[in-house]
Amino acid sequence: MQGSPGASIIDPRVLESADTCRAEFTSAAPFPHVVIDDFFAPDFAAALLDHFPAFERGNAVGDDGKPGGKSTLAKIRQLGPVWQQLDDAIQSPEFLEAVGKLTGIDGLIYDPWYLGGGTHENRDGMSLDPHVDFNYHPSERWHRRLNLIVYLNPQWDASWGGCLELFRDPHADARPARSVAPAFNRCVIFETSERSWHAFNRIGLPPEHAGLTRRSVALYFYTKDRPAAETAPRHTTYYVNRQLPTHLDEGHTLTRGDVAEIKQLIEQRDGHIRMLYAENTALRQAQDAGFTGHLLYLAKRAFVRFRK
Repeated sequence: MQGSPGASIIDPRVLESADTCRAEFTSAAPFPHVVIDDFFAPDFAAALLDHFPAFERGNAVGDDGKPGGKSTLAKIRQLGPVWQQLDDAIQSPEFLEAVGKLTGIDGLIYDPWYLGGGTHENRDGMSLDPHVDFNYHPSERWHRRLNLIVYLNPQWDASWGGCLELFRDPHADARPARSVAPAFNRCVIFETSERSWHAFNRIGLPPEHAGLTRRSVALYFYTKDRPAAETAPRHTTYYVNRQLPTHLDEGHTLTRGDVAEIKQLIEQRDGHIRMLYAENTALRQAQDAGFTGHLLYLAKRAFVRFRK
């Protein structure tokens, strides 16, 4: 496998340590995952960074329909030969087998549409609330099984934020069980499940590095089947707003930083509520539209008038 075209983009040392990686993956807390440094072959990782798309080239429209500080690009083959090489590699049997050996999950399927995946870029001030991802492919009957993220940030310090956070239960825990800095060519592979709560904390760059962005490539893999005990009804991505920091307790004197953090948490929660109201409104408008909507209207009218 080491010399195969598909697996050649992976550093040979990673393939040689597959058994160790798989053991770490299966035993990791708070859910199966593994962190692998120097994942891609060095020259390949450098080429991906050199040809990473400009922020303006990607889709920077957020869930609220407005331009934001995150840009994504799913059509990676448009980015040139090195990204075409990545696309060719990750759909190959050799690459899928290699990732299966790293995680113990066989029968992996590549997503040719990169739904939710591709290149990701986040600007200063961005963060991501804890969430579990959608559990089925949007257009196929495939179970989503793995997230594979490779970070492309030659300059990054954990104190700048943007760290991947893995939570046991974000409904109860203010702090993640594990935090991973997005260092260059660092790969994180984690199982996508009903308990794979993940996020990244707010990016706060120092003035001398204000122009940097958090860059990564996100790849998602599926299987046709999944153990019955791990299978859940189809759902979309499910977010949970962050809890208050643990130091904000009775007797604590608020600092300027505390106030800014509380305001940000309230703003995020309000934004989440607005999004839910907008989705509810759109759903009701869809229900009221067309012939089906008219039948629903008549049924509701009949129920109200004749329920006595």
